[in-house]
Amino acid sequence: MKAIWATMMATGVLMAGVGLAAAEPVELTRAAAAPKIDGVLDDAIWQAAKPWSDFLTAKPDFGKPASEKTEVYLAYDRERIYAAFRCLDSEPGRIKTSVCRRDSCDSDDWVALVLDTFDDQQSGYMFVVNPSGIQMDGMLNQDGNANGDYDMVWDSAARMNGDGYTVEMAIPFKSLRYPFRKLLTIGFGAARVISRKSEQSHFPEFRPDRGSMLAQFQRVTLREVKYERNYELLPAVTFSQSHAQRQGSWQRDSRQFDFSLTGKLGVTSDLTLDAAYNPDFSQVEADAGQIDINLRSSLYYSEKRPFFLEGKESFDMAAPMEQDPLYTVVHTRTIVDPLLGFKLTGKMGRRDMFSTIFALDEFPGQVAAEEGDEERAGRNAAFAIFRYKRALRQDSFLGGFYTGREFAGSYNRILGADGRFRLTPASILEFHAFGSLSRDQRDEKAVAGSALGVRYNYVTRAWYIEAGFNDISRDFRSDSGYVSRVGLTTLPWLFIHKIYPRSRFFQKVEPFYWGYLARDRFSGLFETGNVFVLRFSMPRQSQLRFDAILGNEVFADQRFTINAWRVMGYTQILKQLYLEASFRRGDQILYDADAPAQGKGTRASFYLTFQPTEKLSNSLAVQFTDFFRKTDDEKLFDYTILRDRLTYQFNKHLFLRAIAEYNTYYRKLNVDLLASFTYIPGTVIYVGYGSAYEKLKWRQDERDYTPDDDFLRTRGSFFFKASYLWRF
Repeated sequence: MKAIWATMMATGVLMAGVGLAAAEPVELTRAAAAPKIDGVLDDAIWQAAKPWSDFLTAKPDFGKPASEKTEVYLAYDRERIYAAFRCLDSEPGRIKTSVCRRDSCDSDDWVALVLDTFDDQQSGYMFVVNPSGIQMDGMLNQDGNANGDYDMVWDSAARMNGDGYTVEMAIPFKSLRYPFRKLLTIGFGAARVISRKSEQSHFPEFRPDRGSMLAQFQRVTLREVKYERNYELLPAVTFSQSHAQRQGSWQRDSRQFDFSLTGKLGVTSDLTLDAAYNPDFSQVEADAGQIDINLRSSLYYSEKRPFFLEGKESFDMAAPMEQDPLYTVVHTRTIVDPLLGFKLTGKMGRRDMFSTIFALDEFPGQVAAEEGDEERAGRNAAFAIFRYKRALRQDSFLGGFYTGREFAGSYNRILGADGRFRLTPASILEFHAFGSLSRDQRDEKAVAGSALGVRYNYVTRAWYIEAGFNDISRDFRSDSGYVSRVGLTTLPWLFIHKIYPRSRFFQKVEPFYWGYLARDRFSGLFETGNVFVLRFSMPRQSQLRFDAILGNEVFADQRFTINAWRVMGYTQILKQLYLEASFRRGDQILYDADAPAQGKGTRASFYLTFQPTEKLSNSLAVQFTDFFRKTDDEKLFDYTILRDRLTYQFNKHLFLRAIAEYNTYYRKLNVDLLASFTYIPGTVIYVGYGSAYEKLKWRQDERDYTPDDDFLRTRGSFFFKASYLWRF
């Protein structure tokens, strides 16, 4: 979903006394009878409600009249908010749409409704529908950047017609958090994307130099909304069975049946408690393969498990920058196999927000048992995470974090603060500061560390400027987060100039410079990176980028060059065909602490999606890298991953999927088949079967497996999962 979330980016909200004064709220039309959600705007409420139609572009440029007319209607009753869109199109046959899995239609045409239910410009709920009625949803933070992981229960329908398409939405208040008042004031914004034109338009108008998207929303009032305490139960059953090759024969490897129960309680209208016993955190589809050799830090895998997704955005820390080794202090994938889980998220009052997680993880004790560590075997790691934010004026805030992981006498604890301050309508200043205290079981003393980050951001129609400071000590540790490197002090910067030529082909041209200066605390050596970029944005969701990279990096107390050139691009070249590719050639480093080396090589990726019909799609992804040592030009490795995914979507609930992934480095092929039925988020059935093949052969005379040119099936796994969401 990266395309939709990138296009919804905003830049902050106005401080009181600067920028535009907030418009007076408008009272919404109250529905005497609920509309039928069928995509046809013939209900009485849509005849009575006043449409908003002043949509102006935010992409490729700001403040231009939208090329096609859009109307949005909003209404409500005691239990739901209703929205309707009428999207006219002068070429309806060129509208791009698909019948696909939920949260997978970001490359289509679509409309979006965003609700700031607390009217505090801190976050917003986002609801997206494409012309085939497929839903996407997520949360927007202060910058308007969206996190599409969180799923909500709501209803929608869409209908194509001779002059465009129409959309209806019904959003239960039970699916939202909001302050319960007789007179409720919220902010709303609407957007429409026309894929073939690379055009995005908004109501109300969004201008980056007037603050963030959330600050510029239309404010509306609702009266006597009904509050129903939200009760949910989610029982789930999971069965899996696997077989594997052992000593030349096919043997059962494991068999497991699990029952789990997750519950949700709306403590108040804006505070939610989640609890789970033996939660089913299994992932239905395995993570896509990543190149996993010659790495300086461990691979990062995003969170996909439903229990952790609600409120996930609240754990984002302020002052994130690309060059900061501290990516996050809360990365819930570090909780691998929880026995128990508790979460409390929401607000107390208008300004105080907090999120907590407590979990017992069985995984470390399982690993200890496998390694013969009797002292730690069978013991659980305890995670305790707490996040607090105090909203200040408009989008500014001050916050704090505590994270703790305790296991068999060892621990890692982090305490710190972060904040965001609106300086002008176009600029913000953010910071984070953390201290860690860590002790391993056999150590006599605990070790302290620290991490500090500062970020300044300035955005207008013509400029994007970012500068900062990051410092992470040698002994900083975050067992609940993700850290790629320690012992580093960095000064990063970014300057982008946006040019809007009068051309139908080049919609936007962006020359920019990104760089950093860093000092490695272990060696005392300095390193620097300089990336000079020329980027072109074009119709059909197309972009082409050229990079020149000049820099060096310190590793194992030595400095190596990383000079290279790179080309990247993507395009929806046809309605049925999407292409994305990147190619980098230049200097590389062999990350071997005992024998580091200067090298050169290629990194390339290619992605293609072919959609011959609205229901059938096939995606092919290729990743490649190689490495040649510079001293003797010897090739040390090459590595390719090929992944093909074929999906047939019968309707918005049911799909069949086949995935084949081949890894040339390990000479291993994985084939996965999956059938999925999703009625609403939480009510699902999955049936899958996966097989692994390796280029091996069993040698009876040697009693061993040896390399071979043919594939041998080495593992097979059957998987079944069913869950049902009860809402009371």
